[in-house]
Amino acid sequence: MRRRVKTAKLNGPPSSSWLFGVTMDVFYGDNGALFEKWAKEYGPVYQIPAALGEKRTVLTDPRAIAHFYSKETYTYVNSDFTKQFIDKMIGKGLLWAEGDSHRRQRRTLSPAFTNAAIRSLTPVFFDSGYKVKAAWDSIIASSGSEEAVIDVQKWMNCVSLDSIGIAGFGHDFGALYGRHSTIEEVFDAFGTRPPAGLMVLTILLGPALPILTRLPGKRASLISKLHKTTQEVSEALLERSRKEKELAGISSDTSRSIIGSLLRAESSTSDLRLTEEEVLAQMRVLLVAGYETTSISLTWALIELSLHPEKQGKLREELSEFANRDPTYDQLMNSLPYLDAVTREVIRLHPPVEQTGRVAAYDDIVPLSVPITTATGERVDHITLARDTSIIIPIRAINRSEEIWGPDAKEFKPERWLNSESGLAEKAKEIHGYHHILSFIDGPRTCLGRPFAIAEFKSVLSVLIRNYVFGLRDGPDTKLDLVTSILPRPKVVGEEGYAMPMRVRRFDL
Repeated sequence: MRRRVKTAKLNGPPSSSWLFGVTMDVFYGDNGALFEKWAKEYGPVYQIPAALGEKRTVLTDPRAIAHFYSKETYTYVNSDFTKQFIDKMIGKGLLWAEGDSHRRQRRTLSPAFTNAAIRSLTPVFFDSGYKVKAAWDSIIASSGSEEAVIDVQKWMNCVSLDSIGIAGFGHDFGALYGRHSTIEEVFDAFGTRPPAGLMVLTILLGPALPILTRLPGKRASLISKLHKTTQEVSEALLERSRKEKELAGISSDTSRSIIGSLLRAESSTSDLRLTEEEVLAQMRVLLVAGYETTSISLTWALIELSLHPEKQGKLREELSEFANRDPTYDQLMNSLPYLDAVTREVIRLHPPVEQTGRVAAYDDIVPLSVPITTATGERVDHITLARDTSIIIPIRAINRSEEIWGPDAKEFKPERWLNSESGLAEKAKEIHGYHHILSFIDGPRTCLGRPFAIAEFKSVLSVLIRNYVFGLRDGPDTKLDLVTSILPRPKVVGEEGYAMPMRVRRFDL
């Protein structure tokens, strides 16, 4: 009989609550700073007490992280709680799937995210930027001066919704023209109803008691409304696209789009076929992810550039050659080093998803970059993880770790990415992922929409920086906070929801 593997006993912080462990501290505090502090105190691999006496193993060691991500969807999977939560919010799409099902669903969508496909979509992203410009020019003109205070986060949300609608599904939600849509209304509602009461209890205790996902409450009702709304929108878009396909077939351009890939997979007789439930779930995943992630990153970019006007000026100078035309896709990706550096630095400092949490489906042995001392005093260069062990990769903490990135880790410093990344700390280069950043995850679950998000981010930001100068409404001492909508978003302290009012002044290159 095979002896059962036991999870290594590791050092870690003491519990601050008999009921919640340290999960309350993580939920309400700066989780990146907490995880980084614990890594300094207890080593790059440690354990934290979770709710109801459970333990979670935290990995910040580069080799351990690479090993973990390489085995995602098979050895490391979503917990029952996470799967139920994802299903209730957006359905059984890519985020929900594991193993062979995840690989099949991912392969069906991959053609929509190739360089050729994204190159053809870049005009859509520029067009969104110019729709913002037209609206802002009108707002500034009506102000009677050369500047106006504008809630930029609201507009970045509109950019993201319209871009994923047009580029992904051939549908214009019209958010940038002020057209009302139920889906935008639901998304916005999350910002005014952050998790509280029963929902917080569900988040903190749910991993130990998945049945809590069934608890009612305002936030739970909002999640149900999101699911229903995105389902209705997805069904309508899918049905329209099916009819168009019947009438005209799928053109070469459409076949590379997201909806084209889904239609092809739906009618396929190969092993890449998707069921209608999977097709609709993929559409809901992409609607939610497309709305949330890029809008958050664009907002953070404008905040950081407002706080560092010299860097804003440097980016504007690089873009000055495009006074009368837009950069091509190849120029955006390869010929604008400071724009690229700003992009990477925003993504590094402000990952939309702050941590990865998984459960071991099988026993595993995890290698380490450097030996550690366990709680039993043993010096080891690997750790054992038993089946059902909960694991956390604290993305925000790793992206901002002084141990990994150096003493300036928390500074907004695009210059670190120039000169072929020679300015990076050596330990940072050991991290895999997108340019050593874990914001897009790594391994089989690497964000499929990353090329789409990067192209949209660069296109829209280039339009805004060429035409406006940005500053925080109350100056560089403006107090900022985070509020959880669907994902954490920045806000100005004292403002309702996740409002981000900025002073926006016209600039002519």
